[in-house]
Order: sequence, then structure tokens, then C-alpha cells
Amino acid sequence: MTPQEILDQFGPRDAMEYDVVIVGAGPAGLAAAIRLKQRAAETGQERSVVVIEKGSEPGAHILSGAVMDPVALNELFPDWKERGAPLTQPVTADEVLFLSETGATKTPQALIPDCFHNHGNYVISLGSVVRWLGEQAESLGVEIFPGFTAAEVLYDENGRVKGIATGNQGVGKDGEPSDSFQIGMELHGKYTLFAEGARGHLGKQLIAQYKLDAGKDPQSYALGIKELWEIDPARHQPGLVVHTAGWPMAADTYGGGFLYHLEDNKVTLGFVTGLDYQNPWLSPFEEMQRWKTHPSIRQYLEGGKRLGYGARAITAGGLLSLPKTVFPGGALIGCDAGYLNAARIKGSHAAIKTGMLAAEAAFEALAAGRQQDELSAYPTAFESSWLHAELDKSRNFKQWFKKGVYVGSLMTGIEQWLLPKLGFAAPPWTVHRDQPDHARLRPASECAKIDYPKPDGVITFDRLSSVFISNTNHEEHQPAHLTLKDARVPVEINLAKYAGPESRYCPAGVYEFVKNENGSDRLQINAQNCVHCKTCDIKDPTQNIVWVTPEGGGGPNYAGM
Repeated sequence: MTPQEILDQFGPRDAMEYDVVIVGAGPAGLAAAIRLKQRAAETGQERSVVVIEKGSEPGAHILSGAVMDPVALNELFPDWKERGAPLTQPVTADEVLFLSETGATKTPQALIPDCFHNHGNYVISLGSVVRWLGEQAESLGVEIFPGFTAAEVLYDENGRVKGIATGNQGVGKDGEPSDSFQIGMELHGKYTLFAEGARGHLGKQLIAQYKLDAGKDPQSYALGIKELWEIDPARHQPGLVVHTAGWPMAADTYGGGFLYHLEDNKVTLGFVTGLDYQNPWLSPFEEMQRWKTHPSIRQYLEGGKRLGYGARAITAGGLLSLPKTVFPGGALIGCDAGYLNAARIKGSHAAIKTGMLAAEAAFEALAAGRQQDELSAYPTAFESSWLHAELDKSRNFKQWFKKGVYVGSLMTGIEQWLLPKLGFAAPPWTVHRDQPDHARLRPASECAKIDYPKPDGVITFDRLSSVFISNTNHEEHQPAHLTLKDARVPVEINLAKYAGPESRYCPAGVYEFVKNENGSDRLQINAQNCVHCKTCDIKDPTQNIVWVTPEGGGGPNYAGM
């Protein structure tokens, strides 16, 4: 049955009314909910706020490095330390390394650009911070519905957003309702804020529906692959932050590593690969595993134990790719819009700030008796904020690295280190990009094949053992949430022309090409493995793969990440 046929047979859906509906219980969504309730309490008003979250709980799907700048949290909760926020490991030292295959050159402290200085920041588990934010939100009266997906944007007769509908539960693989079928419900809001993270399923639709990206540079993304380790106490340096560039990436490919020392002999480490890479033989997962074998990284891991694994796409286009963030009835906040500062490798402070700015605009609109119009005060406030100034300073970062690691490093040094010393708040020039990431891939016949070493099971690992420790699970009888516009394209185009890149760019082993009995090829989709990173939706060269929402509660359940 089609979704419309299911609705016709089992509808109408029950509806719940709120002042503000928020999609996504991440830093942006929870900050928005908290700020709305704070303003209501300050003015003696009552405002109903609901947050819907597809993970099993707030923080279950949250993945980030992460070094956190507390600047926005200071504004949201000036007393966050007294409230017990899990920001307890301050950064104690920064290292920026340029790697060759066997060696490393350490950047002198005096030459490290401002964007890589982390004095006053904290090494954190962002998942733990989000769980704490969820507790703060609920204590203020915010309703949080975990385990429910926002599957559909709802519009009124005038084309304004009026809320969302949750996904149906209990639909079988054949698309037919099962004995456990439950139809979704509708959440109506005077305003709806979308905080789904990078490449949000509904955010993508809204950008297309309202042409929010008109006149903007195409958004650019990167894939971050992360592991959590417990290491030998003798190798542990609490608060040390290490960033690397160079090996194993080719000079013309954007990417780099990070290794952050938490408390309790734990380190979080990972590798970020720009999804505008050109060689279809490249595997971001294998690059990350190879990177760990470098002596500068291996030295911390020997004798240690891997505890967790995860992957997530991040927005990297910055200010030049930022779409219009408001439309009739709602707004995009956090990474659903693309506020992450790729130069700093930080987005949580931007997510919190934009959530607060949108909440302020929504609160004032509600107080004036408005609803379902454009919250123009939100982008106006952003343009005069410290966040806009920060992003403006870094607006060329990804564009320079598209020209190669040497040009990127040189120009980042000029823009982030030299120009501030000369009195420039932002670069006096702008560099644009005009190609989306998926269009950058070249035919396999034009590129050198990359042979990756086999994992040793000690420092390096395979995909399936990695997915296992991400605690990923989906209800196995549901339809695959990774859909194809045309089932012929993976073999006839992707495999024939690009050597099947989906089998390499996916960090969870979802896609594999297998042989039929007659010797022909077919694409097998192992949707159960999906960690919701969204890479396939971004990098598929034919844009034939469309990520849709699975049943609520499915996906990874990250712990300590």
C-alpha cells in the first residue's frame, strides 16, 4: 500500500496542538525548546513546546568529536557548572601535525591559526551534553517524544508549514500494515523548527519546496568517522587536543584527523573526509583505519581497547552555502541549515546559538498574536551576532582546501593567523564554489585504484565489527529506509562507470554488490546496518539513493560518544 492508501484506510490521524513543534532533540532543538520556556517563565506566559526525536532517547544518535566552545551555553545557562553540565575536561594543550606516511611535522605554537586554538574549551561527549540538555528541558515543562520519527511535513491550504506527521509503526517489508500496525500522529504548531542535523530528511524537502538555497553556493559535506578508546594510563594526557592534516589523504583531497583526550583514560579520535573527493576508489572508513596506524596516532592506542564507533555527515559549506533559514510557518536551525564552522571543526556552539535565536523570534511572534508566518527576526538577529562574525571569518575555508592541502593550509594560515594580526576581522576576498559534492566524482577508469591493508583486529577493524559496537538496530520486518528512485541505476551506471562507490563510501557496510545465479550483478541493501550518517544521500553520483525515515527508535544507540 502507498502511504496515501494507508492514510485513506486507517486515517484520519490524531492531532495534537502546540505553540511550537521542534524536530530533533539535539543541541539546536533542545536549546530552542529551553529558551522558549525560559522566556515564557520570565514573562509569566504559558507556551506549549514539544520536541520529537527519532532516537531511542536524546543523545542516542548524537555524534561529534568533540571539543566544545561554551560561549553559547554560557548564554543559555550561565550557571551550567552548578547545574552539573558534563563539561568537566578543559583543553590543556593543542597540537597541529602535518603527517607524511611515517613522519610528522608539528606546527609551532606561535603559528597555529586562531581557529585551532582551544583555550577555554572543553573535551566532551556531545551525547552526554545532549542528555543533560534534555533533562533541563523537561524540568522546564518541555514535552520530549523520543522514538518517534518526523516523517512528513504538513502544509495548510495556503502552503504554510503547520507541523509534522510521525511515521507509521508496524508496516511490513511488503509495504502492507501488519498485525502490530499503528498509524502516525500529527503534531501541529503555530511555528515548527527543524533541527534534524546535517542533510535533514525534512530540511532537504523544505529547501527544495521554498527554494531556500537560491543564489547560494551548493552545500558541501564531509563524513566524520569516530571511535572511542580506553587507553594505557601511561599514554593518557587529559585535555590534549591533536589535529592532523596530510597523510593518508592525497594532496588534492580534503581530509584530516583528530584525537582528543577525555577523562578516565579515554580518548576520542576520528577522521573527517570531504565528500567532494573525486576518486571513486576512495573509502573514508578505510582511510580512517589506515590513519590510526601512523606512529603519531598509534602511540596512544597500543595496549588500549576500542569501546565505541560511529559515523555522521557534517555540513562544511559555511556561510556561503547557508540557505535562507525561514519560510512560512517555520525555520531551519543548527546543522539542518548548515551553521557548522568547518575551520574550527565545531558546530555545537552554533547549534545552541541558532536554536536560541529562532526561539527568541518565535516567542516574540507568538506574543504579538502571530502564527505560521516568516520569523524574519531570526536571520536578522543572526546577521548581527557573534556567530555570523565567526562564520564570516571562515567563509573561504572549504573552498581553499578544494584546491589541495597545500593551498588550503597556506590560505587558512593567511586568513586565520596573518589577517587578524593585520587588523582584518574577515578576509577582504571571497572564493565561491559551484559544484555539489556528488558531481565531483570521476569515472573509475580515470583514477588510481587504492589498495587498503587488511584490518589487524587490534588497531584497525572491519566495518561489521565496528557497526556492532555502535549498538545499531532496526526493526527487521519494516521496509528498507534506503530507497532507490530507479533500481537499474546502481548496476547500469554506478557500478559500470564508478565501480560501485556506494560499497566504499558507506561506513556501515549497508551497500554491497553481489552476483545473481545467472552471473549478473545486483545491489544488496543491508538497511539493518545503517548508522544514519546520510553519506549515501549526499555522495551517490546519480542522486538515486533517497534516505527516508525508518521506524522510530531504530539506528545507533551511542554511549559515551
